[in-house]
Amino acid sequence: MAYDDLRKGRVSIPGQIYFITTVTANREPLFRCLYTGRLIVDEMRRSEIEGRLHTLAWVLMPDHLHWLVALGDHTELSAAVKIFKASSARRVNDFLQRRGSLWQRAYYDHALRGDEDIKEIARYIVANPLRAGLAEHIGDYALWDAVWL
Repeated sequence: MAYDDLRKGRVSIPGQIYFITTVTANREPLFRCLYTGRLIVDEMRRSEIEGRLHTLAWVLMPDHLHWLVALGDHTELSAAVKIFKASSARRVNDFLQRRGSLWQRAYYDHALRGDEDIKEIARYIVANPLRAGLAEHIGDYALWDAVWL
């Protein structure tokens, strides 16, 4: 499937809640390092401060990000994700003194329907490190958060 095929039918609705997943290029586990992970978190916060996305829950795994967000009032989803991916790539590449893509070109998004339980999806997201065997208790894993805590 081509990248443009993934974008067909993608609709941006202000206030809509989306479950976004984006993966590092070649699934490189760059976020095993807490500091590179914190750079990503800083850029997620910038998306919030600048009004593009309102974060509800997230977990940063070694090679991908799961992010539950509400879309801001004045930004297309694709633009918000593009800005986040570009700014986070610059920060991580500068820190690691590397060049090239940080993220895979495409990303997955799912617009939540009214019958979907937002908190259940948030629990699924933050439990990712447990299912992956990276921690026995979620409190042992540093790179996650949810607004319900």
